[in-house]
Parts: sequence; C-alpha cells; structure tokens
Amino acid sequence: MNKAFVKESDNDDDDAEALALAQAIPAGAKNYITPAGYKAIKDELLQLIDVDRPEVVKIVHWAASNGDRSENGDYIYGKRRLREIDRRIRFLTKRMDSAFVVDPGVHHGNDQVFFGATVSYLNKAGEEHMVTIVGVDELDPLKGKISWVSPVARALTKGREGDVVTLQTPLGVDELEILSVEYPEPIAD
Repeated sequence: MNKAFVKESDNDDDDAEALALAQAIPAGAKNYITPAGYKAIKDELLQLIDVDRPEVVKIVHWAASNGDRSENGDYIYGKRRLREIDRRIRFLTKRMDSAFVVDPGVHHGNDQVFFGATVSYLNKAGEEHMVTIVGVDELDPLKGKISWVSPVARALTKGREGDVVTLQTPLGVDELEILSVEYPEPIAD
C-alpha cells in the first residue's frame, strides 16, 4: 500500500486538543492557573524533553540501524511514540505560554470565593461537597479540583461563607450553601 494513504497527520491531534481547550476557556478570558498547576506542567514538559524523548530516540536509532524499516516494529512504534511526545511538548509549551499564574494565597483569610479557593458546600439534597477551584489545565474532579469555568465554580465565585447561591442544572435549580472557604498560605518571595 502506498504510504500516502496511511500517513498520519501530525497536526490532527494538535488541532483537536487546542479546539477542546479553546472551548473550555471563555473567549477573551485568560488561562488562569495556580503556581502548583504551572509547576506540574513544567515538570511534565521537562520530563518529556530530558528523559522520555532521548530514550525513544535511542530506540529508534538502534532500530533504524537494523536495516529494513518497513517491517521493523521497534522503528515504527518508536517513530509513532516520538510524534506523540513531540505533539505533547508543543501542546504543553503553548499552554505554558498562554498561562496566567495566580497565587490564591493572596486571599488567605478571606471568606469570599475566588480562584484557588477550597470551598465546602451543602447542596439542596443535604450532601456536603468540598472542591478547589483551579485552572482548566489542572482540573481533577476525582480529587475535588474543578475548573474555574465549570458551572459549580461560577455559581460559587464571589459568594461568602453562609451565602446560598443558585446553580442551574439539567434537572433544574439547585441551591448551594457555602459552609467554608479556605486559601493556601501566600507564596513567600
């Protein structure tokens, strides 16, 4: 089969990732991120550049020296892995370039909800939840980290301890009572 028919495009996944995240951040808004989130992205980028990519390059170089590349699995899969790593490096670099690092510690001691707050709230059903409002690049719902653009975060933002805020859900309106608001200590310069 002609390689022109099986060539994978290097930009397809980049475009899909960029489109998905562009839709996550409202138009004209900044890409807010906590210092810990920025550090995690930077650490992943350095791991890819300094460790993962050089290891795969060695494997591809070794596999290429074995001769026929058309049926060489190490070479084929190594090249594919290199494309994945390079794609992720480009993506992380773009995210770091567009990131606007916000230290939530500047609100330490405040009882109003802003970016970076850890909020404990009670919903109308009486269920207590605890969430931390973070950037779109660092969300992890299973660990209680929600994006600042999520409906829950938007409903809670600017509320204070003791306030009841409304949240529009597909099942109707829910009321959230803010029980506590906490921020980390400010980062020392």
